[in-house]
Amino acid sequence: MRQHSIQGVRRGKGKITTNSRDDQLRANDLVNRNFSAHRPNQLWVADFTYIKTTSGWVYTAFIIDVFVRAIWAGKYRIA
Repeated sequence: MRQHSIQGVRRGKGKITTNSRDDQLRANDLVNRNFSAHRPNQLWVADFTYIKTTSGWVYTAFIIDVFVRAIWAGKYRIA
């Protein structure tokens, strides 16, 4: 895009997604950011994300087996 001197359009103020405070406890990193597994069912991770649509915000959660690298469960909600 830079080569052709074009860029994406930004609209609105954006959504504040994180308002963290230094005095709040945070969950420990139990895998030390090592997202690898040598066998199935050794390490499962979860993630959630959201995207703005014309109907509102869509929130989605996933559970992933790291060895298979496949989503095993998922759910979404429109807010």
